[in-house]
Amino acid sequence: MITEQIPVIQNEEVTEGIFRLTLRSKQIATGAVAGQFINVRVSDSPVPMLRRPFSISEKKGDTISILFNIVGVGTRILASKRKGDLLDVLGPLGNGFAPFLTDQKFELAVIVAGGMGVAPMPFLLSSLPRKTESIVLLGARTAGQLVKTGLDNLSIATDDGTEGARGNVVDLFRKRVAAFDPTKTKVFSCGPTRMMQALSAVAAKHSIPCFISLECDMACGIGLCQGCPVPAARGEKKYVLVCKDGPVFNSHSVYV
Repeated sequence: MITEQIPVIQNEEVTEGIFRLTLRSKQIATGAVAGQFINVRVSDSPVPMLRRPFSISEKKGDTISILFNIVGVGTRILASKRKGDLLDVLGPLGNGFAPFLTDQKFELAVIVAGGMGVAPMPFLLSSLPRKTESIVLLGARTAGQLVKTGLDNLSIATDDGTEGARGNVVDLFRKRVAAFDPTKTKVFSCGPTRMMQALSAVAAKHSIPCFISLECDMACGIGLCQGCPVPAARGEKKYVLVCKDGPVFNSHSVYV
């Protein structure tokens, strides 16, 4: 983990209100693994005061990319950044998907992403063990909010039915889950909390290992402020921290 001023290489609007920001940092890129995040100070001014956490979406050479949508002052400032601007970045942070990619063999990775939960998935797909097959189930409210770059073997669900199946991405998973061999399959997911709850329940019902990247507000990003607790389902701790112990968890280990 390092803190440094790193340059913006590109900032592009990939669909309405959703941006891909590419940064150059050999140190962060070298140490990053799929599922980790960076904490970004978007401005030198006191407002906004807190850093913003963003999943690392892709890693190529000495560059990393993040995806974000405009939801407030901080992300609006970030959307205005241009090539050559410097950002104060802390990272890479957290524990990613890596331990769950090597702890036991599997042949099929089912990627389930809802909304901006798509952000860490291109990096995850590029990190899967060799010869592992993958399918991606992607959900969004409407077709205009879908980000498909870096995703293969894709099935889509939109709440309003403007692309793919009408409904949410857990509905899509529910329709296909019976075809997955639980001894050869792992599910990897990121999205809103209610989605994580529903997906974890369906995966557990079918005895399929499920690993979830949780989304939440973070302040420090390193566990000092204790501001991102979730109830632990196992072990001696009553709570674990999303930023330090996660953001990726075995779905059986936390209550979401």
